[in-house]
Amino acid sequence: MEQSHQALSSKSEAFIEKENKYGAHNYHPLPVVLEKGEGVYVWDVNGKKYFDFLSAYSAVNQGHCHPKIVDAMVKQAQTLTLTSRAFYNDQLGPYEEFVTKYFGFDKVLPMNTGAEAVETALKLCRKWAYEVKGIPENQAQIIVCENNFHGRTTTIISFSNDENARKSFGPFTAGFIKIPYDDIEALENALKSSKNIAGFLVEPIQGEAGVYVPADGYLAKAKSLCEQYNALFIADEVQTGIARTGKLLAVHHENVQPDILILGKAISGGVYPVSAVLANDAIMNVIKPGQHGSTFGGNPVAGAVAIAALEVVRDENLAENAAHLGVVLRTGLNEIASRNSLITLVRGKGLLNAIVIDCDENSDLAWDICMKFSEYGLLAKPTHGNKIRLAPPLVITQTQIHECLAIIERALNDFR
Repeated sequence: MEQSHQALSSKSEAFIEKENKYGAHNYHPLPVVLEKGEGVYVWDVNGKKYFDFLSAYSAVNQGHCHPKIVDAMVKQAQTLTLTSRAFYNDQLGPYEEFVTKYFGFDKVLPMNTGAEAVETALKLCRKWAYEVKGIPENQAQIIVCENNFHGRTTTIISFSNDENARKSFGPFTAGFIKIPYDDIEALENALKSSKNIAGFLVEPIQGEAGVYVPADGYLAKAKSLCEQYNALFIADEVQTGIARTGKLLAVHHENVQPDILILGKAISGGVYPVSAVLANDAIMNVIKPGQHGSTFGGNPVAGAVAIAALEVVRDENLAENAAHLGVVLRTGLNEIASRNSLITLVRGKGLLNAIVIDCDENSDLAWDICMKFSEYGLLAKPTHGNKIRLAPPLVITQTQIHECLAIIERALNDFR
């Protein structure tokens, strides 16, 4: 039995060692090597089964390897995969019509990754500012929030608080004003500080910061202020969108329609890299041929996959499931917190949640707890040191939620 266990461990270690030797060390994964996924479950190379409570950072909202989405990808991949945008293809137009009507916008600019979509939105906002609002060339400023996470490209890290992501990557891109998150007064002061404010880029819930949910009314007031000062309200819903928080978009909790909407991750159900920037004609029409693009953006496979993924969200009522089960999960977590002082705070909306662990951000305790979770069959990951994100696929059931709560409490009890 011991020899068998050692053999299984060495199998995982071989894959980990290979990544360490041949791959850049730009991630610090939990030492679990996965080879299969289905619904809310993943299996490692040793055959051990886990609940996935990260969902690839909310990319697999529809569950791992959803058959409808995979079938759409396979079917299209066997027909036509890529044309570039030098030619039309028979999938892009139908996808563009579908996605714009789905989210209520005139136009979409298709890209591949969340960071690409954020960069696209920033370019779009600036171009609108110069050509429509009349801000002098190269003077546009965009307001962002402290502790944001919008990606790791050069422009984006220019306004990041994460010194680990910034150090030794300068010089940085100018043109951003940083204000505290969830602070309406700070936003208004920034908006009226200059006539050169082009827009306000915001996560409706700050994910990487530890699932920081703003006060009720913050987003609606922010949108109203942007309208008052003729600045674009740009919602980064790469992680919060596509039913994750219990609504199709997190801004819908406050009946807000952004001027520019950024989507990624679950727009493909985690099956294929797809992202999108949506806006109405008055904004999107400033982009002309040759001014922005991507070889893979809007490719036939992406279009087919995204339609299927969004149909799954609608047809399986995933937003409603996330809303209902999010309450069940947070109720259960708060009950655990009442019995175990390691949890100091439970926060979230829908099935985007986090627990704050009673330790310093530099402590390894949250990591050690996640390692214990994995030992008992649940995968999660710390963020900002002492916060653990809990975000299962939206196809999870109430029975499975209770199973996971039992795992979480068992693991936490091991640290008392």
